[in-house]
Order: sequence, then C-alpha cells, then structure tokens
Amino acid sequence: MTELLALENVWAGYGDAVILEDISLSLGEADSMALLGRNGMGKTTLLSTLMGATRFKSGRMRYRGQDLAVVPAHGRARLGLGWVPQERDIFPSLTVEENLTVVAQPGNWDLKRVYDLFPRLRERRSNMGNQLSGGEQQMLAMARALMLNPKVLLLDEPLEGLAPLIVQDLLRIIGQMVGSGEMAVILVEQHAHQILPLTRQALVLERGRVVFSGASDTLRDDLTQLDKWLGVGAH
Repeated sequence: MTELLALENVWAGYGDAVILEDISLSLGEADSMALLGRNGMGKTTLLSTLMGATRFKSGRMRYRGQDLAVVPAHGRARLGLGWVPQERDIFPSLTVEENLTVVAQPGNWDLKRVYDLFPRLRERRSNMGNQLSGGEQQMLAMARALMLNPKVLLLDEPLEGLAPLIVQDLLRIIGQMVGSGEMAVILVEQHAHQILPLTRQALVLERGRVVFSGASDTLRDDLTQLDKWLGVGAH
C-alpha cells in the first residue's frame, strides 16, 4: 500500500506544554485507522497537530512525501486533509446547502452524491444550520468535509452524545466512506467495539504516547488489553 501520511517521532503540544511524545504512524492510500484512548490521552491533539493547530516541537510529518510540518494550517485542507472536529463548526446562519457549497472543491464528491449518502440533509437542505438536531449537525459536518474531496478524512468522536439510532446510521455511513477506496480515514472514538470492525489498523494512546499500533482485528480480540487501555466502554 502506497504511503499517504506518516509521522515519525513527533512531539507536539500547546505553548510550552508537551502533550504528544514520540508519536509514529503510517497511513496508506484509502487506508483506515481507529485512534483510541481514554479522555485526555492526546487523540484530539494528534488530529489538531495534523491540521497545524498545535505547536509542533520535533519529529517528521510527511504527506505524499511532502514535509507537512512546514505547511501553514490554512493550506492543509487544500492539500487534501479534511477535518470534522468535535465542535462540528458548521455555519449556523447558512442553509444546509449553503454550508455544503461554500467549501466545495472539484472531485468525485459533489452535492448529489453527498445528498445520496445523507438523504436527511437533502430533506433539510433549506434549513439553517442552527435549526438542525445534533445528529443532523454531525451529518452536515461530515458531508461538508466530503465536499472538500479530501484524501485523508479526520473524524473526531463523530458519534459522541448522539441517539442510538443516529449512531447506527452514522456507523453505516462511515463504513461506506471507508469502503469507497477514495480516501484514508482516521477515526477517533471512545467505544472501540463500534469502530474496530470498520478499520484496518488501530492506534492506542495513553498519556500522549503510543501503547498499541497494529491491526484492528488483533486489538478487537484482545479483551484484556482493551479493558486495560480503554475501560468498560471498549466491550
């Protein structure tokens, strides 16, 4: 599998505080990774570091062979990194359709295809962002990221706080995105049992360090380690 994104011995944080220590990972074209760990272990900081929103201290980050660390934050989306943060960050005073079209970049993901994947958004295309439910806002945030036609999609706890029926719907959609073969996906989630079946590889962080890097299937079958690193929510 051709390497798309790689981190080697990365240290990063905020101001003088170091959050990530000696992080290494490799993601291939159309690959998928579950990024796991308890709250406060560095998962969101890792995604923020990829997007240029932290203080990068040392190590190497490569995207398609290019030094990603020197690319300014605003340039990383243009390179092909799409980010759906926990806060969703949709535009509340724009309609659903305006939210989608304002960020659109040329590629396979267009308005029709996004609406086909998220039919609920088609039904609400004239609603303002602040008129949507939490689940619909999450769908909009994911759909908007797809309109950027990313090569790497970063999803930060997309299932958090949503009703079980919405969670199942989003898991199905994430499975379709992973299976499309058009982008690599890094998926942060508290509940390992929900995302390990969807991903090829897994990375577990504990206190900002990697404690597991390997196949998702291997981790899914290791209930002792899952309980040790992730607690009762893992199984």
